[in-house]
Amino acid sequence: MPGQRINSQQILIYLKARNNGRTQETAAAQGGFSVRTGRRIEKGEHQPFQGKPRYWRTREDPYAEVWETEIVPMLEREPQLRPMTIFEDLQQKYPGKYPPSKLRTLQKRVSEWKAANGPPKEVMFAQEHQPGVMGLSDFTHFKQTTITIKGQPLDHLLYHYRLAYSGWQYVQVVKGGESFVALSAGLQQALERSGGSPKIHRTDSLSAAYRNEKHRAEEDVTGRYEELCAHYQMQPTRNNRGIAHENGSIESSHGYFKRRLHQAILLRGSADFESESSYQQFIEQVIKHLNGKCADRFSEERGYLQPLPEYPHADYEILRVRVTSHSTITLRCVSHLAGTSGEVQP
Repeated sequence: MPGQRINSQQILIYLKARNNGRTQETAAAQGGFSVRTGRRIEKGEHQPFQGKPRYWRTREDPYAEVWETEIVPMLEREPQLRPMTIFEDLQQKYPGKYPPSKLRTLQKRVSEWKAANGPPKEVMFAQEHQPGVMGLSDFTHFKQTTITIKGQPLDHLLYHYRLAYSGWQYVQVVKGGESFVALSAGLQQALERSGGSPKIHRTDSLSAAYRNEKHRAEEDVTGRYEELCAHYQMQPTRNNRGIAHENGSIESSHGYFKRRLHQAILLRGSADFESESSYQQFIEQVIKHLNGKCADRFSEERGYLQPLPEYPHADYEILRVRVTSHSTITLRCVSHLAGTSGEVQP
């Protein structure tokens, strides 16, 4: 009709009639508008009237009491804080006041705030695996902030283990490089914490596990790493050399864990710790929270893990070195005082 706005319901009636074989004239009559409008709809030239946008709330704002006084100051201080981090902090401060159903509202409010005050981002992908089949190990750098121990920077790596099916994980601080000792100690601690070993242990081409001289992993594995895996009845495998994303179940969780660790440090207000052990304990609190999210799947997967041996495998390395006339030895570019002979655990 001339001067009358056409709504979405009228267009649906028209299109349904056309799909049922009605002529434009009949379909337009059923829709309540002219044939000319019908032609414009079919050409994609007509936009239905959506009504005026609404600028008022239809329900009470659950964050009215804390938005300006707590949440905005937190975001202004640390714009990288994520909605989940803020939500969990509010749940701890105000038990029972913020049920999970209120998280979406906070996510929307924080997203709107960041759109006006700073950039947001993140994408996650899921993979399907069988329970008890695969565990993955890797080393990673934590570069989001500088960790200090009593004010002194801590030069370290993080050993990261993850069960592919449930997502259960373990992280351990490592001083030094990607050595077999670090891999062995971290892996055995992870297996002990998880209560069993998977059938397959996968890494990328770690020098701690592979010589990286041959294409086939089973021909390239080091003797010590092979013995370690055999001790726990695990088959050692690796992703194809040069294709790190094939280890994606651990690579993607690296980023997720480090973001959560960084968020926890931001919330803590300081990256300085009293000792390495207190830093490790802080990491384990973050991991405990993350593992709580996959508790049901981990409970299922534990039933498929292989039982652990009675004794752990040796996580040290025996080396024979020369003692100089000054009673010193050089071990991996580090000098140590020594007697006429001896064994040193690096």
